[in-house]
Amino acid sequence: MRTFILFIATLIASFLAALNVYSQDATEIVRKADTKFNGEKTNYSEMSMTIVRPKYKRSLEFKSWAETNKNALTLITDPAKEKGQTFLKSGNNMWSWNPTIQRIIKLPPAMMSQGWMGSDYSNDDILKESSLVTDYTHKFIQSENIDGNDCYVIELLPLENSDVVWGKIILWISKDEYISLKAEYYDEDLLLVKTQLAYNIKTFDGRKLPSVMEIIPADEPGNKTVVTIINMKFNMAIEKDFFSQQNMKTIR
Repeated sequence: MRTFILFIATLIASFLAALNVYSQDATEIVRKADTKFNGEKTNYSEMSMTIVRPKYKRSLEFKSWAETNKNALTLITDPAKEKGQTFLKSGNNMWSWNPTIQRIIKLPPAMMSQGWMGSDYSNDDILKESSLVTDYTHKFIQSENIDGNDCYVIELLPLENSDVVWGKIILWISKDEYISLKAEYYDEDLLLVKTQLAYNIKTFDGRKLPSVMEIIPADEPGNKTVVTIINMKFNMAIEKDFFSQQNMKTIR
């Protein structure tokens, strides 16, 4: 009987250890994909965005500077009527600057889930208030092939005390290059809100990354937002006072 109990205890311990390793592996894969796209320390990007609606289409261009998981600054460079608008995240605080009205506005946390510049990307997507690595748990679901790429399918659930927008995220991350090729975003009731598809892989600053990302809302037929990466650099030096309200007004 004692031998049987020891056998069962060993099986349980092995099972729990396997689950722990499995979870750590899933977290590490998300970390690798996140670091590949955002850089180990900093990143700079130039992008264009096309907002598609059933009756119209509009485009804009912007530049972004980011210090991983800390600060971010985004500048709109086109069209002319919106040129010069900036958005700043510094620590846990966020602001917008509109040169037309010459005013800095602090963005409340409730606005993180709202669409950025009328697009299907949220303010949280652009300013990266939350972290896929540190604000969520990670669990393997299965493996799946997307356009010839064998992918890990990983479920992300928010940590108990994390202040995040999404109730669940599912990621498809390629096994060979750790590229996030697809993502599904769910609300607090676990209803699908939007899907992101990433494709047209190119090399930016020595890294293979998708050059096109497409957000498709779940309940708005005909709507989508397409972001194209024009240029991207990683781990460059950024001055300490770069992410400041003063710089919001003068950055070009």
